[in-house]
Amino acid sequence: MTTNPSWDPAQYLRHAGHRARPFADLLARLPDLPGDPPRVADLGCGPGNLTAVLAGRLPAARVTGYDSSPQMLADAEAYAGARLDFAYADLTTWTPDETYDLLVSNAALQWVPGHLDAFPAWLDGLAPGGAFAFQVPYNIDAPLHALMRELGNTPRWKPRLGSVLRHEDSVHAPGVYLDRLARLGCTADVWTTTYQHVLRGEDPVLDWVKGTGLRPALDALADDPEARDAFVTEYRDLLREAYPSAEYGTVLPFRRLFAVARKGEPTV
Repeated sequence: MTTNPSWDPAQYLRHAGHRARPFADLLARLPDLPGDPPRVADLGCGPGNLTAVLAGRLPAARVTGYDSSPQMLADAEAYAGARLDFAYADLTTWTPDETYDLLVSNAALQWVPGHLDAFPAWLDGLAPGGAFAFQVPYNIDAPLHALMRELGNTPRWKPRLGSVLRHEDSVHAPGVYLDRLARLGCTADVWTTTYQHVLRGEDPVLDWVKGTGLRPALDALADDPEARDAFVTEYRDLLREAYPSAEYGTVLPFRRLFAVARKGEPTV
């Protein structure tokens, strides 16, 4: 599975309102932070629009957004300011080099294989009483992804796509996250929510996934535009059947997993 696909900020932001809602729901559950002012890291900040929302939610905090995409970081710089900056980081290897009061990650960990194994080092860089909050898509079994994998594993496409698409283990069950965080000394709240996004326009579900889950396939076929267009057309037809349109738009049910973990105070 590819861990660092190319990103198109403009395509990603075409559904910015829908994508922002889970982040707002995550921020609503943040506890009080120990630092004064708090030090905050946004892991996988993308184009920076939601990192700016985070900075607005914590106006006294010093916030750094980290991402591995040069395209995303270039767009994010438009939001930089006195207390908000952005920097390159590959989450597969990143570890804190200073103490943070809040680590937050929005729809990024699904791109980080073995991210559970990164939690100990990340939490080591968190102040006592600090929080680690994240949300990830929890819909890898939904038609949106299942149809992509099924098509990618057909004889025509498997040689080029069979190893690049996200697999079922890219996100774990809620209880797995709760157990891991609790065993690392955190008090954790883990939950799921299914959003019923009403999308508009022509083939809006395809348009949605072109900004996220389809990126690895588009990258793998980038050197063969004819093949790329053929794959997208086949996938589009499957999505049209799975997500029929109505007069008011096309409904995309989208389940997400949330976790807010608070690090315990050190034992005396």
